[in-house]
Amino acid sequence: MGVTITREILYGNHLNLELDRGLAGTILLTMDPLLSVEDSHVDLLHEIGVRLATADGFHEVLTRVVDFASGLVKCDSCLIYVLEGDELVLRASKNPHPEVVDRLRLHVGQGITGWVAEHQEPVAVAEKATQDPRFQFFHELPEDSYEAFLSVPLMCRGRVMGVINLQHRQHHVYRRREIRLISTVGFLAGAEIEMARLEDANSNLSEQLQTRKVVERAKGILQRDLGLSEEQAYLTLQRQSRQKRKAMKEIAEAIVLSDEVRGNSPSPKLT
Repeated sequence: MGVTITREILYGNHLNLELDRGLAGTILLTMDPLLSVEDSHVDLLHEIGVRLATADGFHEVLTRVVDFASGLVKCDSCLIYVLEGDELVLRASKNPHPEVVDRLRLHVGQGITGWVAEHQEPVAVAEKATQDPRFQFFHELPEDSYEAFLSVPLMCRGRVMGVINLQHRQHHVYRRREIRLISTVGFLAGAEIEMARLEDANSNLSEQLQTRKVVERAKGILQRDLGLSEEQAYLTLQRQSRQKRKAMKEIAEAIVLSDEVRGNSPSPKLT
């Protein structure tokens, strides 16, 4: 995977060695100072795995990724966009943005973030990020006025799951070590994000099935008691849902409960 950097940085063998040795000091772990570089790499991967494995649910996974990434590379902003269809949706932020999280959307290829998702390559901009020809301004995000910008794809099995952005208010040269660290997080987090998203989707399907079952029971009760057709019974439930401003499932559950209290039907499990 290549890296696009707007400012040329040369890495000699001596500097490479120095950066690798500095890795253990970068990660926020309590480690023996005598640990080898290889041990520090293992601890880094283990820490990422532990944090993601203990997360509960899709948004919790994203929150853990934000916390971990912004701990690895101290930054003023950390945003995660998740690919949903052909759009990238802002799903998590280090800074509170309740007005745009889960709402702000951009197309693949749009802005630096969209470019990263399209080309599956990191982009590091050390200064004047807004002058990058790929940059797109969003009035809802104060971070768009920040000086430096690092954007890395979240990958799973060769597919983009989303993009993670780190930003700095002031000039900041993203060293190769930092880019590699966040890219590592991106690879591991991509798989976890996909798994969490699938679990959420399965949970939603289960809830939909549960709703369908109780609505079908309620329709049957209305057909029996009021002499309605199936369509009329459904429209009755729909009308009550609108008038009482309650979910159709709640209306259906109330009808089923009332019928059971009257002793007209047993109380079978709906699962």
